[in-house]
Amino acid sequence: MSRLRDYYINEVAPALMKKFEYKSPMQIPKVDKIIINIGAGDAKDNAKVIDNIIADLGTITGQKAVPTYARKSVANFKIRQGMKIGAKVTLRGERMYEFMDRFFNLALPRVRDFKGINPNAFDGRGNYSVGIKEQLIFPEIEYDKIEKIRGMDIVFVTTATNDEHARELLSLMGAPFAKQ
Repeated sequence: MSRLRDYYINEVAPALMKKFEYKSPMQIPKVDKIIINIGAGDAKDNAKVIDNIIADLGTITGQKAVPTYARKSVANFKIRQGMKIGAKVTLRGERMYEFMDRFFNLALPRVRDFKGINPNAFDGRGNYSVGIKEQLIFPEIEYDKIEKIRGMDIVFVTTATNDEHARELLSLMGAPFAKQ
């Protein structure tokens, strides 16, 4: 069992129960899944780009990524419907907690001029999104092995009903939110 999952069960859940005065333990919000997505506009010219992205995501998460496909044809971007344009991974359970721990405690502190993540990037339903400019912040990625620096979107999907509860959950789980 991961250290962060134990911490959630023993520390975070009781603190949330007390702060928001939930009637039932089933009301306590928890992180449901984490989705990591990398889009690649240059994949239309070179099919190997998607293979490299899938390999990078597999190294970072420990789980095989699946390619994402264009839903519509867009002439201005020279993209046809059904073309591979990126890759994504959905993490749940142990891998999710392990990734969250590494992301908050190892990867984010390696970002240059890091002052914290935006505390206002919630969607209104308790889900949090953060964008990363380069995959090099993860210690698993070797600088010499990548062909291009790519960014990624990371979405934390929670069972919280509103942003305030989700913000409290993530901050108790170790999310380094910037001071306002």
